[in-house]
Amino acid sequence: MERVEHHGRTTAYRHVDRTDDGGGPGLCFVHGSGGTGRLWNGQLPLANRTPVTTLDLSGHGDSDDIDADAGYQTFAAYGDDVLAVLEETDDRVLVGSSLGGAVLMHLAIERDLDADALVLAGTGARLGVLDDLLTWLRTDFERAVDFLVEPGHLVQTDDPDVRERSRAILTETGRAVTHRDFLSCHRFDVRGDLDAIDGPALVVYGSEDKLTPPWFHEYLADHLPDATLVEIEGAAHLTMLESPAVFNEVLIDFLETRNLL
Repeated sequence: MERVEHHGRTTAYRHVDRTDDGGGPGLCFVHGSGGTGRLWNGQLPLANRTPVTTLDLSGHGDSDDIDADAGYQTFAAYGDDVLAVLEETDDRVLVGSSLGGAVLMHLAIERDLDADALVLAGTGARLGVLDDLLTWLRTDFERAVDFLVEPGHLVQTDDPDVRERSRAILTETGRAVTHRDFLSCHRFDVRGDLDAIDGPALVVYGSEDKLTPPWFHEYLADHLPDATLVEIEGAAHLTMLESPAVFNEVLIDFLETRNLL
């Protein structure tokens, strides 16, 4: 892991470049609630085409935590994490899953983000969270994790390895940070600001996603100025984890179609 110091804290990231000349725009992947950069391990093969960066947001994985209220303060801090890593890597295409997608939209709207394209996976312009889940995250973390790893939530597959990988990362991140993440998502709403995101965007979702259902993504694609909408059949919320080969193919096709790769 590499590290960058900023705003009095350290953000950890992994940068992989297997190209001959550092070709391509560079891809920066931002994980979702309770996750870490390891959720993007299935995207590391893309480093054969263009540099790939995965990062741990504050309080996740190997990154220092922050003292921030859930909501805008948290998004601002997570946005600082992303910008600090981008200063080190110069990646031009930003890929965010769920909370990570919300962080990228926050940056594009609030901070005039300089990027060639955004990829928004399993996310929405508003990310309301079930009241029961928020309660479990506050009072019964094990019950919350059990709920999240049920088929149709984070993943659709019954593959125990994939489900247990999700469980292990949530457990490692812990209750306090994961609750802050989901509560921040619950308070996120940029439905009136999507026209400020004027660059090309790829909106990707799993057909079986119950956490951010297909209509979340259809709304995004309809209201972003320049968006491509793609469904990944049979997957749930974490399409990049559950169907990495398909996700990677969709991403490469988008980049090639937009002459970014």
